[in-house]
Amino acid sequence: MRVTLDGIARSKGKYRGTAIIDETYGEREFQRMHEGGIRGVRFNFVRHLGGRLDMAFFQRTVGRVKEMGWHLIFHLDATDLVEFDALFKKIPVPMVIDHMGRVNAKDGLDQQPFKVLLEWMKHDKFWVKVCGAERVSSMGPPFTDAVPFARKLIAAAPDRILWGTDWPHPNVGRHMPNDGDLVDLFAQMAPQPEQQKKILVDNPARLYGFQA
Repeated sequence: MRVTLDGIARSKGKYRGTAIIDETYGEREFQRMHEGGIRGVRFNFVRHLGGRLDMAFFQRTVGRVKEMGWHLIFHLDATDLVEFDALFKKIPVPMVIDHMGRVNAKDGLDQQPFKVLLEWMKHDKFWVKVCGAERVSSMGPPFTDAVPFARKLIAAAPDRILWGTDWPHPNVGRHMPNDGDLVDLFAQMAPQPEQQKKILVDNPARLYGFQA
């Protein structure tokens, strides 16, 4: 995490970061990251990216994250929302679900994975990023079929929604998105100025420990 920590340090307090770790990270590394501005650990469950981590390591990390006052970020396949429903509900720290859970837009708003995600949003410890429209969309650019999913999530828990472009778009699928188009798409997801401020400023400031 040296590059990330260096970037945070150069920001003079303007940035926070999240970490991807392995079994070699101990108390010393966690303390160094915390002092350097790291506030979360990201786990990848996505199969085509080699997901399926060691669950003992996962549980140990949950304990450390709780001690540090951090949160978890989950990159999931849509089927994982159903598979890990019971496990995630037991986790005692805030959790951010990336890319709207990578649900498939063609399966509609009534698909079981999305129902599970909406159910999670009734609990204060769950957050979601309404990003990755290109990963949710079944139609391709400009990815507008992802908008109804984002609007449902925003309506369900407006105080626990985050957003981002996902630049520089690692592991992109069929279509490399244009970041300007994704910014325009956000205005369709959250058309009201007060919604936009909440998602872009207030919510991340609260989660990452900034003064909003």
